[in-house]
Amino acid sequence: MKNINRSDVLALIISLAAVLAVYIISDRLFEQMPHIEDEMAYVWQAQVFAEGKLTLPSPPGAASLTIPYVVDYQGQRFAKYPPGWPIMLALGLKLNARSWVNPVLAGFSIWFIYVLGKRLFGQRVALFASFLTLLSPFFLFNAAMLFPHTWTLFLSLAFIMAWLDTLVFSDGSFPKPISAITAGLSLGVLAFTRPLTAIGVCLPFVFHAILLLYRGERTTRIRVVVIGLLAGLLGGIIFIWQFAVTGDALLNPYTLWWPYDKVGFGNGYGILESGYSLGAAVENLRFSFDLGSGDFFGWGDIWWFFPLVGLLQLRKNNLPVWLVVSVFPSLVFVYMAYWTYTPRYYYEGLFSLNFLCSLGVLWLIDGGFKNKIFNSFVRTIAIVVCSWLFCYNLLIYLPTRFHEMKNLYGINRALLLPFKEKEAQAMTPALVIVYPDSWGFKYGGLLELQNAELTTPFIFAAHRGQAEDNQLVLSYPERNIIYYYFDEPEKFYTHPR
Repeated sequence: MKNINRSDVLALIISLAAVLAVYIISDRLFEQMPHIEDEMAYVWQAQVFAEGKLTLPSPPGAASLTIPYVVDYQGQRFAKYPPGWPIMLALGLKLNARSWVNPVLAGFSIWFIYVLGKRLFGQRVALFASFLTLLSPFFLFNAAMLFPHTWTLFLSLAFIMAWLDTLVFSDGSFPKPISAITAGLSLGVLAFTRPLTAIGVCLPFVFHAILLLYRGERTTRIRVVVIGLLAGLLGGIIFIWQFAVTGDALLNPYTLWWPYDKVGFGNGYGILESGYSLGAAVENLRFSFDLGSGDFFGWGDIWWFFPLVGLLQLRKNNLPVWLVVSVFPSLVFVYMAYWTYTPRYYYEGLFSLNFLCSLGVLWLIDGGFKNKIFNSFVRTIAIVVCSWLFCYNLLIYLPTRFHEMKNLYGINRALLLPFKEKEAQAMTPALVIVYPDSWGFKYGGLLELQNAELTTPFIFAAHRGQAEDNQLVLSYPERNIIYYYFDEPEKFYTHPR
């Protein structure tokens, strides 16, 4: 216990606060249910894994009984996504703790940020970076949803810390064989969870590995090879997964939903007839930052200033620091090769920005200039500006974003209430045909009442035309039929209105 100091205790409090904050946001804002199609697919696949299965037989009327981003191929139904995150969610389901998976991972991730920052920059920067992460709308909102990013952030940090322990630090914190195995396993799991993210995270370390293989001692080379082999073998699970569900190890299930959903440039990549181009990649980059960069710290368009100041303070010969702060730009660079855009693709590199921001803020507050009078002036301005920015985030930016995210895409628990009334329960087991003037994201919200195996009291189908509906009804003779319209949520029609 003698090695535990006040900074460590504060970091632990911040980490526990993150667990609580993420859970509260998940509960109060997102109401513990999926709002985005990706989340719906992850939850569906997690339910399948929780039953000890890889896929399910495609149900009768599969085209009507649609699940966002869940494909039907060769008589089998499975999500288009890699298996890494659904496996974690399945564990949460088995423990009846789905709602706690991401909050707990968020807490561990902040603790890892502190530990990593402490070794690279010292306690003050590490603690400040942890606090920045806790207050980041970008961190909180993504962690409070059922996205895989908090899991992959956890894996990214575990890989980086283990890599540095194995190949850079020599203080004996962990035995080198254990840290090497940890690095390889973490990167491998990251690879079969989000492959492109794994490339972005490890790219700076690949260059470091090449340098070590060229110049390092024999034991160092062996450790690099061990990490690479473990990561490659474990990451290769994604090809085993693709073979298991499609019969072709090289067939990406993404393309079974959208044939153009591929990484790369040229014709057949992306939604444009001309294909995906470098110019489109630059536009995607601009859109991503316009859409989400204000969420990084909750400071709006001036988010970049303090990280830039921090970047200017880095020493050229500090290799581990450069490896860590390179993760964010590496992710930005790698995801330019993907035709669609969203700022959450950079989530796993948020710690790079936070370390730089912390360096910048503390350098200005400490007075990094030689002139004492100028230092005093800069210190005062920095304290005032930082205090204002934190207050702005907590009192204005975060509440505004909470309001914008509330009832996202019209999904909330109120959608489910009509099906819990006695009238609805009396009609179970029921097949509910949801009409197209309002199904979409709201239709996805209703899937919270349905399990993957379609054994729940209600199962839901999208209206695709009277002939298709009639055929669907014949496929489920044991179920009562309800025709449902969101503009009359309390009414359950037994015939189309």
